[in-house]
Amino acid sequence: MKKISVIGLGYIGLPTAALLANSGYKVSGVDVNEQTVNIINQGKIHIVEPDLDAFVRSAVTSGNLKASIEPKQADIFMICVPTPFKPNGEIPEPDLSHVIDAARYIAPHVQVGNLVILESTSPVGTTERVQQVLREQGVNTDEIHIAYCPERVLPGRIMIELLENDRIVGGLDPQSTALVSAFYRSFVKGKV
Repeated sequence: MKKISVIGLGYIGLPTAALLANSGYKVSGVDVNEQTVNIINQGKIHIVEPDLDAFVRSAVTSGNLKASIEPKQADIFMICVPTPFKPNGEIPEPDLSHVIDAARYIAPHVQVGNLVILESTSPVGTTERVQQVLREQGVNTDEIHIAYCPERVLPGRIMIELLENDRIVGGLDPQSTALVSAFYRSFVKGKV
């Protein structure tokens, strides 16, 4: 059974972690907010989203979802942190600091053969930036796989759309693309 580490337990990360845990994966959810971690480990939710409470309760009760502040070793790391816009004149610019911090945070736990997926909504080039940050942190990025799958769900329908929406995925190399495609096909009903 593959181990998944979901970094960021907000509106995308928590539903994704709960869905994966209910699909049979062992999931470690990671968040910097200790209160959020405690709430999730009680099988409860800290955000409002239809059906999410049942998914989280089931995932925690089964033992397949455990939240923590510290990342753990996994086969697949999913970065699901916010990328808010920062005010920057007339053209808003996304704040990628959470993505960069998440890459630094997981770097000590990334091992040969792991798949790192950026799921945060990000501009072109961010996946390469994640690779660069991992490399700067001492990860041999030639021995891991890095990919991107943009999040595309509407609040109020997240649990439905995570399963049913088509997904667009891409890796930094053909093997990464093949691995990320196979992973999403394991739990998504839409086309990948």
